[in-house]
Amino acid sequence: MAEAIVELKGVGKSFRGSDGATRSVLEGVDLRLAEGEIVALLGQSGSGKSTLLRILAGLIGVDGGTVRYRGQPLYGPARGIAMVFQSFALFPWLTVQQNVELGLEARGVTPAERARRAEAAIELIGLAGFEGALPRELSGGMRQRVGIARALVVEPEVLLMDEAFSALDVLTGERLRDDILQLWGSGSMPTKAMLIVSHNIEEAVLMADRVLIFATDPGRVRAELPIHLPRPRNVDSLEVRALIDEVYSLMTESAPAVGRTRDEPVTMHLGDRLPDADVARMEALLEMLIDDGRDGSADLPRLAEDAELTDHELLPLAQALACLGFAQLADADLHLTELGRSYVAGTHTLRQQLFGQQLLARVPLAAHIRHSLEQAPSGELPEEPFLALLRESLDAPVAERVLRTAIEWGRYGEAFEYNFHTGLIHLPVGEEATAAES
Repeated sequence: MAEAIVELKGVGKSFRGSDGATRSVLEGVDLRLAEGEIVALLGQSGSGKSTLLRILAGLIGVDGGTVRYRGQPLYGPARGIAMVFQSFALFPWLTVQQNVELGLEARGVTPAERARRAEAAIELIGLAGFEGALPRELSGGMRQRVGIARALVVEPEVLLMDEAFSALDVLTGERLRDDILQLWGSGSMPTKAMLIVSHNIEEAVLMADRVLIFATDPGRVRAELPIHLPRPRNVDSLEVRALIDEVYSLMTESAPAVGRTRDEPVTMHLGDRLPDADVARMEALLEMLIDDGRDGSADLPRLAEDAELTDHELLPLAQALACLGFAQLADADLHLTELGRSYVAGTHTLRQQLFGQQLLARVPLAAHIRHSLEQAPSGELPEEPFLALLRESLDAPVAERVLRTAIEWGRYGEAFEYNFHTGLIHLPVGEEATAAES
């Protein structure tokens, strides 16, 4: 087994929210990053992946467990670890050369040595000739190359990449990813290990020697998939497609909040996250399972391509449909249930009725809101008590998003309405009077 450069054992991390409550973001995280390997980390938004990267970079400490770099405890930024962010994070008033030199300047490197090393890093990443350009004069892909050059110029042993290609268009992201892999394979990079956080399953399979699946609330490594195929890998090969399917399967099993989807109903709890899924897109996905001869079933990777959705967009939609009982997820496939078939074949009114019925039966948060409104004399309540309830288990931004999703679903299913001017949730028109009389 190759020597570990960075090793985490039993790492936990909590943050105090704006309401003063402490929430566990990471719990019991074990992770080993060894020489000569690329590891990809996949998981839902908000699962703590970026927090984990910042711990690895020494930017934030841990509340429990140990973090070691080359066998020594890590208490702050390590000189041998560098990070590339999703946002290009360039200083707009500095040239490419000056942006790349920043890290060296902070380390006290002499101007002549800074210039030499920055020029070498700029050439390595394919930007020779642009040393004097300002960020506004560069394309998005070129700006991200500057960010990568800035990380490589300090000659890190470990390169951490936080959604480094996600802000780019597909072709630019693929080109940059391929260039990084070529540099890695050629030995031109000083880096001995890479950890890549991504939402892109295909990207993870094409790049990594191991794919880790991160669970949510709190974040922890839930599954690991070794990949033994040589690079470069052909995305259309049977071996790669099988691995992509396997990762999809692991991803769809990794969220207890929406259940490990089998034939049995998905069990949710009042404070669980809801998948960030738009109703119109959910309906479109259901319809696609009937169209083009699919007969109610589809392979998720192929469905993502046909629907022109990213993994980050598709998985919450599929999980939401499973949560509501309109579809089942099994082994990276999405299957219509009989109820889902009735939904697709139904009129708009029937669809709303079925959606509302399933929402109240299978989403405890929606059922709690509805019951609370029925008990209120006026048939309406402010949103704040429901937000407060969610904040007991979720941080404030996530609680806000979950409530917004519940309200959107509730409005479509005519379970309740929402007044955007007053912030009041209320029973549908006509039901308010009934609630007041009772």
